[in-house]
Amino acid sequence: MADRDNTGAPARPDPAAGTADAAGAAGTDSTTGTAPAGKPTGFLDRYFHISERGSTVGTEVRGGVVTFFAMAYIILLNPLIIGTVADHTGAELGVAAVAAVTAFAAGVMTVAFGIFAKYPFGIAAGLGINTLVAVTFVATEGLTWPEAMGLVVIDGIIIVLLAVSGFREAVFRAIPASLKSAITVGIGLFIAFVGVVDSGFVTRNTDDMNTTVPVSFGVSGSIVSWSGVVFVIGLVLCGVLAARRIRGGLFFGIVGTTVIAVVIQAITGDADDSASTGWHMAVPKLPDSFGGIPDLSLIGNVDLVGAFTRVGVLSACLLIFTLVLSNFFDAMGTMTGLGNQAGLTDKDGVLPDMRTALIVEGAGAVVGGAASASSNTVFVDSAAGIGDGARTGLANVVTGVIFLLAMFLTPLYEVVPVEAAAPVLVIVGAMMMAQVKLIDFSDLTIGLPAFLTIVMMPFTYSIANGIGIGFVAYVVLQLGTGKWRMIHPLMYLVAILFAVYFAIDPIKDALA
Repeated sequence: MADRDNTGAPARPDPAAGTADAAGAAGTDSTTGTAPAGKPTGFLDRYFHISERGSTVGTEVRGGVVTFFAMAYIILLNPLIIGTVADHTGAELGVAAVAAVTAFAAGVMTVAFGIFAKYPFGIAAGLGINTLVAVTFVATEGLTWPEAMGLVVIDGIIIVLLAVSGFREAVFRAIPASLKSAITVGIGLFIAFVGVVDSGFVTRNTDDMNTTVPVSFGVSGSIVSWSGVVFVIGLVLCGVLAARRIRGGLFFGIVGTTVIAVVIQAITGDADDSASTGWHMAVPKLPDSFGGIPDLSLIGNVDLVGAFTRVGVLSACLLIFTLVLSNFFDAMGTMTGLGNQAGLTDKDGVLPDMRTALIVEGAGAVVGGAASASSNTVFVDSAAGIGDGARTGLANVVTGVIFLLAMFLTPLYEVVPVEAAAPVLVIVGAMMMAQVKLIDFSDLTIGLPAFLTIVMMPFTYSIANGIGIGFVAYVVLQLGTGKWRMIHPLMYLVAILFAVYFAIDPIKDALA
């Protein structure tokens, strides 16, 4: 019988073992998932532990570029989410201004995370949180944009304080190994789902389609657009390059797919960007210009106390609680998955110097709110660069610098359509599935919470929701089977907080 840890799950092998395929795309060792470590050869090597982690400067640069292309859509998408919603005064942040501050905040925080945390985890405006701010805080609660961003800044300050105190790290260590593996697998499914949906390969069904099925393949079960064809070509191209372990395969896959998309666009002239039949978020065509001066006027447009006056102290505190809990576990879960994929975690699934990483990540909410770009957090799409070999913070520095350049070169990076980057997310999602073998599904007190963690991330389109549902299920099942001694005290606290989080709207209504 296999050795077991204190959660009843099979003992966790070397976390890098599950990333062999991912690392293989970058020409790394097929047994450990990392290249053989060598002696440091210079300042960059020593500072970022490049040789120690089995990488090279060239691999890190290439991985950083791949991560940028996988994340670049946020500069297009974030303005559509928060830049077009008017507050009760009729004021909008504006698409151009939000695009500029989105790139600015992502660049600053990604570089900072690379330099201080030294991990290849890109940071940008968090999807889900930006929707929460726009729809709930501004459109529903009636906050002005400066007031809403003020709550985001306060959320970030709280997150940083929790990280400095060691509380975030303590919670991270209290999570059972089985759930850590489940988080990795769930994130893999989540990013794959993001890839197929954002590319239009899977589409959302509307009420007028006379079906109860929420999503479907293509349009009415068929690929009827060039964007769908490009995604399929990219998926095959990137898949073959990764399977053949071509060094930089995912990067070349993105570049090759982009060239094909530009050629198709030039020949067909299909500029329809609707969600059902055309290109999504960016039309792949050569730009009319290559740059311009970014509008950074939104930086500092924040009101830290206005929300408490407008909606009351209690309501404002509940809004902050929602932000904190979502930020807290979304980032923690993402770093777990990315760390496991890169083979950087220890035998307990914990990143070395975790506290520094959590502090810097928490500062992303402060910077994002202060820039009116919404809370910035670790981006799961960083898995693309890791899949191409990135293992150190140097890759992050490259990604961040490109984000800062993107403020001036918006037309240039818009050439890369989401259909060219989405195949990488699907392939990396498949790579992250390797962690599922570490979960003991024969024991339902472990298997069911792990299963719920995995499936609820893509089903609810939220990493935090998947983590919360899995945590609550784990505590309830352990209590119900008399295994209460198996539960770390912090898991009780986390489960209760998530139960409150999931019931936040009824609680607000009752208090009102």
